Amino acid sequence: MIKKRVFTVLFFALLSTSFSVFAQTEPEDIAMATDEYQDSFYESLKQKGIENYDKAIVSLEKCIKLKPNDAVAYFELGKNYLSLKQYQNAQDAFEKATQLDPKNKWFWLGIYDVSYETKNYPLAIEIIQKIIVFDEEYKDDLISLYMITNQYDKALTAINEMNDKFGKSAEREIYKTQILSQGKYQNAEIDNLLEQIKKNPKEESNYVNLIFLYSKNNENEKSLEVAKQLAKELPNSEWGQVSSFKGYLDANQADKAIKSMNMILASSKIDSKIKHRTLNEFLIYVNKNPQYSADLEKAISYFDNDKDVDVAKEIGKFYHSKGQFENAIKYYEKDLKSHSDTDLETNMLLLEAYSQVKQYEPMTKRAMMLIEVYPSQPQFYYYAGLGSNQLKQFKNAKTVLEMGLDYVVDDVKLESNFNIQLGEAYNGLGDAKKKEEYFLKANEVLKKKK
Repeated sequence: MIKKRVFTVLFFALLSTSFSVFAQTEPEDIAMATDEYQDSFYESLKQKGIENYDKAIVSLEKCIKLKPNDAVAYFELGKNYLSLKQYQNAQDAFEKATQLDPKNKWFWLGIYDVSYETKNYPLAIEIIQKIIVFDEEYKDDLISLYMITNQYDKALTAINEMNDKFGKSAEREIYKTQILSQGKYQNAEIDNLLEQIKKNPKEESNYVNLIFLYSKNNENEKSLEVAKQLAKELPNSEWGQVSSFKGYLDANQADKAIKSMNMILASSKIDSKIKHRTLNEFLIYVNKNPQYSADLEKAISYFDNDKDVDVAKEIGKFYHSKGQFENAIKYYEKDLKSHSDTDLETNMLLLEAYSQVKQYEPMTKRAMMLIEVYPSQPQFYYYAGLGSNQLKQFKNAKTVLEMGLDYVVDDVKLESNFNIQLGEAYNGLGDAKKKEEYFLKANEVLKKKK
């Protein structure tokens, strides 16, 4: 990306503006130059045009012999040496041109071109700084040089200056993102954004970028304060709803909070971390105000394609931890339906929740399906056996429990539970002796744990 604009403009100049440069820089005595000088100069242009750079150089040396202080001849000489990759000769010729006419930016750009080709970036930086005096937009090339030489602090300062004067550009925003990925530069950018907000309180992007930085650093209170300021200055901003939502929720104005939340979740501008935090705050609110459960379900649908966080599963876990197993089941089932039906963790949690609320039929059906997918996972055999016993399907319980027991390793509690359920299965089959045998085994296993 470095030097793209400079090189394009200079390349155009190299191929098509030699006459205009000549007209721009030639002193009055050029008009009175001898036919020999003019013939030699135009012959050099002709030879350069057909890539006979050696012959062009010979013609230009004649020009310089006739007019030793002609900057344009040295400039043309430098271009031909550059085409031949004779970098030192090219640099010497361009430097001579700048000595003779230090106010012509094209001559300085010749030296820049040499420094780029030779990867002499310190020299390139020095030359671009001279060119910026003539045209400040070339500071974009200085930014590229700072990036390639890892001078990120200088690059960030220059980026902010250019953004302030000329507006943002895609390339500068890419560079800024790269710089800010290194935490040590974020404080400088925070200070810059605070200053920009003071100067132009109606520019939404500065608030958004500041909210993002605070959020990234887990400075949630500061993030909220910026959102409040944004909402005050730009009431129709989607980002302003972040502040409004929190205020409405704290004031128990549920309808207004839900409206703000839906705007936040539907926004393509607001980053996912803030959306997740918004949903989590509403989840806590709904736990105390279950009449808004339908609104929670609608909110979750915004995250159906979220690849970073499995939202329905996480909400299921929330209700699971609160002992609200029926709610947990609803969200586990939603998650399995919209994602992978065989996700190991979600299915483990779902089977436990089924067992807690005695939903044995769906528990048994799902456990039997999962045995086919995970044939060495003992928990699925256990839940299939437990459910079969409760449904009085004792023969099926006996079969799956005996199969699953072989896969239990270093899990005393699970091994004991297997034996208890096997005892129940044999009891249901009318085998009292086997029942007692497995109940005794269950006790022995638990004694080993102690």
